[in-house]
Amino acid sequence: MADKITLGKALNHGLRRSLENDPKVVIMGEDVGKLGGVFRITDGLQKDFGEDRVIDTPLAEAGIVGTAVGLAIRGYRPVCEIQFDGFVFPAYNQIVAQVAKMFYRSKGKVRVPMVIRIPYGGGIGAVEHHSESPEAYFSHTPGLKVVSCSNPADAYTMIQQAIASDDPIVFFEPKRRYWEKGDVELDAPLADAYPLHNARVARAGSDATLLAYGPMVRVAMDAAAVAAEDGRQLEVIDLRTLSPVDYPVIFESVRRTGRAVVIHEAPGNLGLGSELAARISEECFYSLEAPVLRVTGYDIPYPAARSEEEYLPDLDRVLDAVDRSFGW
Repeated sequence: MADKITLGKALNHGLRRSLENDPKVVIMGEDVGKLGGVFRITDGLQKDFGEDRVIDTPLAEAGIVGTAVGLAIRGYRPVCEIQFDGFVFPAYNQIVAQVAKMFYRSKGKVRVPMVIRIPYGGGIGAVEHHSESPEAYFSHTPGLKVVSCSNPADAYTMIQQAIASDDPIVFFEPKRRYWEKGDVELDAPLADAYPLHNARVARAGSDATLLAYGPMVRVAMDAAAVAAEDGRQLEVIDLRTLSPVDYPVIFESVRRTGRAVVIHEAPGNLGLGSELAARISEECFYSLEAPVLRVTGYDIPYPAARSEEEYLPDLDRVLDAVDRSFGW
């Protein structure tokens, strides 16, 4: 039987299950304990598992991640929470110079099994540094794996799979989707879950492929529903894993539909959409009926809350890109 819960609650359940299943799992971050996190993702966990396993840290992201590196080397599985996306940059050096390099530096002798959770993206009316989309920085870094859930069911299983992995994983959570509900099978064995680093066809179609992840999957699904009213069957692929990208699923779809539109909140310049467009063009050139198009945030600092709806990719911008693709 499935429970209908929010994405945020699904993450809470997934973290709880990981804490129950492995005594080496520890959660650490700013206000994750008594407060339960600013979004209440860790609500109740410190009360049930104690202050030694759900740790309130100082406001020091470099210290949080650096401490987690040491814990991971000593056999623990730390789960760091970066309170907001824009707060990750003080820890950037630790992530790219230590977390990402340790396995290679030690010639495979030292693993760093840790998860860095980052609520990301806009749409919540927040102030500066609270609505960033920094996923390209980390997806570009060899040695890191990067994933993003888009719905409660994936949130529940993906966070557990990330914690159980022996690789360091940056786990991006679409914060404006925290309150959206979906069916989650809380009692299903994790071994039966969809693989962590596989993309998923969220909606089948034959006329064009929409590629999205995290908060933009819902926008892509809405666009596909509207396009269907006009007789266009759009296939929606939820990437789920940003590094490594599951290219075989993407290539199969684009070779069949002949058209592709990539959607993400982050600025377009050198974003993930650029790499996806390049790879699709290289691998599917003779199947394409039109250039690969991108619908992204603009190449500006994230705007003030009163202007963010003009910045974020929306239904109209996606459908306009689809129309342009069919215009070729």
